[in-house]
Amino acid sequence: MTEFFIERREAEGDYAIRRRGAKKASDVCETQAEAIERAEEIDPSATILVERVRNTNQGSRDKWRKP
Repeated sequence: MTEFFIERREAEGDYAIRRRGAKKASDVCETQAEAIERAEEIDPSATILVERVRNTNQGSRDKWRKP
């Protein structure tokens, strides 16, 4: 089963779509919503996990969630 990770790229201000273990992004989008949509286009059956992009009292940015 394919997993895609949507990661915020702070320096570039966009979102990368990466497969588990990939060194390069499968694609890059300007918004998180566009990145989720694009990941679904690449593989509709993939599990998509989104990086938490803000700190909360329940977790830090290194946590992943389903969109």
